[in-house]
Amino acid sequence: MERREIGRMGRSVSVVGLGTWQLGADWGSVDEDEALAVLDAALESGVTLLDTADVYGDGRSERLIGSFLRQLGPARAGGVLVATKMGRRAPQRPSEFTLDNFRAWTDRSRANLGVDTLDLVQLHCPPTPVFSAGAVYDALDTLVDEGRVAAYGVSVETCEEALTAIARPGVASVQIIVNAFRRKPLERVLPAARAAGVGIVARVPLASGLLSGRYRQDTVFAADDHRAYNRRGESFDVGETFSGVDYAVGVDAAVEFAALVPDGVSPAQAALRWVVQQPGVTSVIPGARTPEQARGNSGAALLPELSEVTLKAVEDLYDRRIRDLVHHRW
Repeated sequence: MERREIGRMGRSVSVVGLGTWQLGADWGSVDEDEALAVLDAALESGVTLLDTADVYGDGRSERLIGSFLRQLGPARAGGVLVATKMGRRAPQRPSEFTLDNFRAWTDRSRANLGVDTLDLVQLHCPPTPVFSAGAVYDALDTLVDEGRVAAYGVSVETCEEALTAIARPGVASVQIIVNAFRRKPLERVLPAARAAGVGIVARVPLASGLLSGRYRQDTVFAADDHRAYNRRGESFDVGETFSGVDYAVGVDAAVEFAALVPDGVSPAQAALRWVVQQPGVTSVIPGARTPEQARGNSGAALLPELSEVTLKAVEDLYDRRIRDLVHHRW
């Protein structure tokens, strides 16, 4: 699989990684054997970036990854970059983002993952003022100096938050929602990151599964699936669920998207291929609940680039059906 460099880290990662929110059981139950099989299938398919967070299953995702990497052994595990996140375990107030809390949070993640130094820790969509606070970046620099983390980045909700973080010299990466139904980052964020050597980790690439084309207007999601309980932002930012697109609109738009997909390619793979070929994207991190999904996602990296005709048709679909709903919001 192609790898791209995170310039400020000096490390390269696979263009398709694996998001592990679902392995923490936040998308319905995934048992340990299934989770380990997903991780194994991803790595066998060339994935070298695993994205997790300390709140995914209250640390379960981190612990599963740690267990899996120990089973691999140092030689194979050393080629994998594990990016975790911190900051959502505390009340969402800027005053919580202190060096003492950062030490406590990263110590917990280091224990969960079974490592002395975290490869990459990302602030997990903190309150907007945090991105402008010099003391926050000083504290993150201290974590690096102390050897708790090798590098740090941010996960953001908005383009303005991303641009604020990119301007800070110590920020190695920005994680942001990028998909065919969330195009705004293409305008300023991706070019700025590319110029600065900041990695872009594209999350929610399938718009919570909408772009896979598997859902209908009458699809019912499990009660513990965020696609059931967060459609109006009841638990966290609504932009994380279906990219903030109204479900009924999104299902119809996804039918149109599927009709644009080249023969022999699944809609999900085409959606991932679309993200991969956006200039400035370092890696895209779809989730997977089964080994088959993990292998299918990874296969998107091997597909030919989508044609200019297809890209223009996807842009037109966004302009007609999606832009007015989301473009101004994030």
